Amino acid sequence: MSRSENIDPKGVAKLKKYQKKVYSTTALVGGILSQDKTALGKAITLVESTHSKHQEQAKAVIEQCLQQKKNSVRIGITGVPGVGKSTFIETFGKELTSHGKKVAVLAVDPTSTISSGSILGDKTRMEELAKDPNAFIRPSPSGNSLGGVARKTRETVILCEAAGYDSILIETVGVGQSETAVHSMVDFFLLLKLAGAGDELQGIKRGIVEMADAIVINKADGDNLNAAKTAKEEFARALHLFPPKDNHWIPKTLICSAIENKGISEVWKMIEDYAEEMRKDNRFETKRIAQNKYWLLQFVEDQLKLQFYQNPAVKEKLKELLSEVSALKISPFTAAEKLLELR
Repeated sequence: MSRSENIDPKGVAKLKKYQKKVYSTTALVGGILSQDKTALGKAITLVESTHSKHQEQAKAVIEQCLQQKKNSVRIGITGVPGVGKSTFIETFGKELTSHGKKVAVLAVDPTSTISSGSILGDKTRMEELAKDPNAFIRPSPSGNSLGGVARKTRETVILCEAAGYDSILIETVGVGQSETAVHSMVDFFLLLKLAGAGDELQGIKRGIVEMADAIVINKADGDNLNAAKTAKEEFARALHLFPPKDNHWIPKTLICSAIENKGISEVWKMIEDYAEEMRKDNRFETKRIAQNKYWLLQFVEDQLKLQFYQNPAVKEKLKELLSEVSALKISPFTAAEKLLELR
């Protein structure tokens, strides 16, 4: 008997019918609201797609999901490579699910500037959390967006919240610029640090520390425990040098060991306290409204830039001006002015 003879025609018909239903906007929204991970995954794929038809459908799905009541906490987690972000997120995520929370992890994978490929290995690195029925892990290629933060991450957050995930963890690739973008889309910004890595004083100079709502010294175990405690005190003193935050929150410093699951519950308790304090006088909601306004303006800028470079006249003139700039016949600034005259 040939392989084709083993295929059930009725089964194929049912599968095609199911796929058609899942891909429809109504079915996708219904699936998301009923907490179907498959529907959520397909909707996120539409959001990430650059195809015009997919983008139209994604907008429709997002608009309907946007109306859903949310009681979530969005947490940005960053730190240099090697600080243990994946291990921390897995342990932290398991801590949250043990408290009945539904956790969505949006981990942005670095995209190679040479091959344009991404590893997308977060489900491998967070194997235990990936198996948890109350967790959803979505690795996304960073593409060419700012600092490695996927351009569609914010829309993905909306979809995850509509699917019932009340704890959204956004991991950055930790390369420097991505922190600013993540900070503009989360409620709480957590900076992971290592003790004895020689960056305690350097870290104080960076704006990243000023953005942090908490600094957590990871890998505080074994021979590194005392060094972690020392680093904690150093950062605590340093944070007092920064001006007060607009929301009056005083950033905290903690130590933890993600691999030994020590100090993780204290980190979650701190974030709970933060959310409770911010919600007392609507500071929580005020921050989200400000972020929405920021993203509106950011999207307008992105679209204007995209439309400008897609203009056929601009494309043609740009080639000519690039040649003149290369030949030192014209300055880059004069060339830019000539190009902008075409808008």
